[in-house]
Amino acid sequence: MASLDSLNLVRTRIGERIAEIEQRVSRLKPVDIAARMEAIRVLAADHGFAALEGLADYGAHHAMMPGHRAATRACLDYMGEALGSQAAHDRESILAALAVRLH
Repeated sequence: MASLDSLNLVRTRIGERIAEIEQRVSRLKPVDIAARMEAIRVLAADHGFAALEGLADYGAHHAMMPGHRAATRACLDYMGEALGSQAAHDRESILAALAVRLH
């Protein structure tokens, strides 16, 4: 049961980080968005959240590119779904949905 409690704690911590980015995205510099996404990616990777890891990795890389605000907002829209998943195949599905939305 401790591992379930640990995962719930991690989900809560990640959820707080996501909420902070959502609240401040319009005021954050691209480098700050990238750093925050990278921190989420590391935490997700450490705890086996493959879908969230992939999404945060995408967000971190695209934060430094033109159109980063739209890409960041789209990533944030999918974060809840990714956070709720631990299935590796969900990673590709979520990233594909993101790609369709952005292109």
